[in-house]
Amino acid sequence: MYASRARIPTDRAARYLKQLCEHSDQMSALTLRHGHAEGASPGVRHTEWSGTEGVIDFGRGRCTVRAGGEELTLHAEAEDKRTLRRLQDAMKGRLERIGRRDALTVTWEPVGTGSGGAAAIVGALMTSEGRADPFPLYAKAHELGPVSVITGGPHLVCGYAAVNQVLRDPGFGPMERPLEDPDRAVGGPPSMGRSILWANPPDHGRMRSLISQVFTARRVTALRPAIEDAVDALLDELAETGAGGRSVDFMERFAFPLPVTVICEMLGVPAADRHRFRSPAADLTEALELPALASSPGAPGAPDADGPVGAAARELAGYFAHLIRERRAAPRGDLVSALVAARDADDGRLSDEELLANLILLLVAGFETTTGLLGNGLAILLDRPDVLTGLRSGAIDVTGFVEEVLRYDSPVQVTTRVARADGLTVGGLPIPKGGDVILLIGAANRDPARYPDPDRFDPARPDNRPLSFGAGPHICLGNGLARLEAAIAFPRLLARFPEISAIPDAPRTRRDRLVLRGHETLPVRLLPGR
Repeated sequence: MYASRARIPTDRAARYLKQLCEHSDQMSALTLRHGHAEGASPGVRHTEWSGTEGVIDFGRGRCTVRAGGEELTLHAEAEDKRTLRRLQDAMKGRLERIGRRDALTVTWEPVGTGSGGAAAIVGALMTSEGRADPFPLYAKAHELGPVSVITGGPHLVCGYAAVNQVLRDPGFGPMERPLEDPDRAVGGPPSMGRSILWANPPDHGRMRSLISQVFTARRVTALRPAIEDAVDALLDELAETGAGGRSVDFMERFAFPLPVTVICEMLGVPAADRHRFRSPAADLTEALELPALASSPGAPGAPDADGPVGAAARELAGYFAHLIRERRAAPRGDLVSALVAARDADDGRLSDEELLANLILLLVAGFETTTGLLGNGLAILLDRPDVLTGLRSGAIDVTGFVEEVLRYDSPVQVTTRVARADGLTVGGLPIPKGGDVILLIGAANRDPARYPDPDRFDPARPDNRPLSFGAGPHICLGNGLARLEAAIAFPRLLARFPEISAIPDAPRTRRDRLVLRGHETLPVRLLPGR
């Protein structure tokens, strides 16, 4: 695909977007009625628009129109250079006629190739520098439009509305696991590939409906006292470790143990065993990173049996297989017992392998994202003393703060989907059946068409609905639990240590990951309240 962009300063961007799209829609009707002459300006096939974005489809090309702030942006794409030039001339002529009273001028500049193209953006995101700070690359992706084509590869989706559409559209689904997992071929246990994370209909609905019956909002709400107790106990340990102004790693001492304690309490994992999960869980999530997601369809759920991912899958599966046997013999009031009972009801909705795979998923997803949320949130507080003061005093609502952390620095940045049906479109661009799409969730959460001034941290931001936990049929089951833990943890942390601060000579470090974004270490100095 060849592409170009034009930026037109105007304080009436939304008005011109509407006029341009309405005019193009009329031209579409004329084209359908009278046909299109060879050599003439490209005819409009279809136009769709909302208040801030429109897509004009020319058949062999398209133009995305976006109204944001004091600027109207046009992004043109076509299959060849000749068609792109004709499309540019058509759009330039129409907009300059519509905007002649304001003397609008359209000047096109090439994009989509070289350092600014979609393929280059994805390539840069795969580097250590890109993973450490993906946000400038997201801004470049937005300049290309909500959806971009990578020649010979997947579609890159960064617009909030487009990502939200794909997540909710049942025509798109995760890549299915291979028929035979390599770890199964050597006698190993099933991986997360047999869980709801990678399942499509009808298996996804069958499994999720059963799990949802026991992983309920009531069960999550009932955990509040246990979460409060866990937070207070960890704060006591922080105080002891950081006594006398000693450096303490927030990630090691709080951000990891809190969510692992909570999810293990919910599952029924004994306290003595909870320390053993951090390393295998971290290894297992390597299979979620973009190289695995965007390679072959067999990548998800098919870790190398001899590598760290396969070893982690075997370790966790072995542990939960033992726990299942124990709960089957002596049920308790925990989630494992409830799922085992549901499995043994013999209604055919959950196989033994699916039970095991989903328990592994619940454990790993139950603390990996929350750990990222807690670390990312504290890093923001340490960098913004005004926000820390406001949250501590109650001037900033903790719910708004947590939602803005999720939007601003999401613990989940990227996921993928595949088109499972014919006739699908995203942002006006057709996606063929079997076509892969890379969803930049972190970019969607900073889409200027959805969030004004998206790079500013604003805990009072209205209508804040980040896509950090997904949307639609695959929305994270534990999103309410993660939000609850954060909403309890941050006020208690700041009340106990009002002078918490970063340590300049002990810099924080990020995990070298893109999909699951978080800190590896976050050294802080604690000063208790007076």
